[in-house]
Amino acid sequence: MKRTLLGGILSAVTMTSLITGCGSSGDAADDTSGGVKTLKLWTHSAGNPDELAIVQRIIDDFNSSQREYKVTYEAFPQGAYNDAVTGAAVSGKLPCILDADGPTVPNWAWAKYLAPLGLPTATTDKLLPSTVGKFKDTIYSVGHFDAAVGIYGRRSVLDKNDIRIPTTDRPWTLKEFDAALVKLKADYDYALDLGTGGGGEWWPYAFSPLLQSFGGDLIDRSSMTTAEGKLNGPEAVKWGEWWHSLFERKLANPHEAADRIAFLKGKAALAWNGNWGAADAQKAFGDDLLFLPPPDLGAGPKIGGASWQWAITDSCKDQDGARKYLEFSLNAKYIAQFSNKIGLIPATEEAAALTDKYRTGGDLRVFGDFSRQFALVRPPTPAYPAISSAFEKAAQNIMNGAPVKTTLDAAVDQINADIGSNDNYGF
Repeated sequence: MKRTLLGGILSAVTMTSLITGCGSSGDAADDTSGGVKTLKLWTHSAGNPDELAIVQRIIDDFNSSQREYKVTYEAFPQGAYNDAVTGAAVSGKLPCILDADGPTVPNWAWAKYLAPLGLPTATTDKLLPSTVGKFKDTIYSVGHFDAAVGIYGRRSVLDKNDIRIPTTDRPWTLKEFDAALVKLKADYDYALDLGTGGGGEWWPYAFSPLLQSFGGDLIDRSSMTTAEGKLNGPEAVKWGEWWHSLFERKLANPHEAADRIAFLKGKAALAWNGNWGAADAQKAFGDDLLFLPPPDLGAGPKIGGASWQWAITDSCKDQDGARKYLEFSLNAKYIAQFSNKIGLIPATEEAAALTDKYRTGGDLRVFGDFSRQFALVRPPTPAYPAISSAFEKAAQNIMNGAPVKTTLDAAVDQINADIGSNDNYGF
């Protein structure tokens, strides 16, 4: 069977030069010294000192809490991480524990990089569904946090234009949302900052939920073997026509900067952005700032789900020890520390209660509500790399004026060819 894996393959020299942190190079044959078993861990967070500091704290606390295991870590720059994991898998040098971006988990599970996680259901049931990574209904990963997208707006602007402020229970309908954009465009360069200048995973993460809110999808989730009828069906075509019209009517800018300054600088009335941008917006607008739910474009409000998660490799020789570490790491105090330091949504309610921003009444609590109520994980299939690439290309082409139906048909053909060449990835 042909297997299409994420990432390229780095040479051993290149991989070694990318690694920082403590411990030796990753190897599933973890060391035993003086009766203490060494479990090696890899993380993508070399470029995020706040996140890495919490990983280090958990490791230190775990190592101090017992005498059977010692966890060591290596930290990689995020941009090189997937390639490093792929290269290590080919050469048989994966560590016992590693983190993975949520959408990559099914591909890595199918490729036999990862083992079923095997944590107690009492542990995994407490987590936000979008922080639990699955392939074919088996759990392979868990995360400490997630992110959520919503609409940034200003109360004074909506009140001035007599536009209803939507709620999670009563979001804007397609008709209301479109009318609001048209009305707001009169006073701004653009009504809506979409961050279209960004690339890569931002496109399927941020924009495929709009397709799904129309009733389309990236793949037929009932079979996971085709995108036919979902990515190019009537609902998807309606999404594509509306999507193109946003730019044709100059309601959104096809070249909007990825740094999201249009809303902050008052050039756009609204922004479609994640909770990671909340601090800058709060600093700019204070109490006038609103975090609004995603619109209901016909099939219910939708946003993307799943961020970085932790997994155990299939080649790990002491998976029980790795499970003990992961269960230890899911203590509410550590989940809360991640949230407090990097601003993302805590994976459990117990942890949320330990934070200022996501506890009940916290100023970012609404993003946790969005995640719980509206998050839809990207399709949990090993075909996701092909799906992501095909959707990004199609959405960009439609934005720029390509015919909607033929463009979506081409995306379906690209996805189905990948699925077919990989024997349906076991579905």
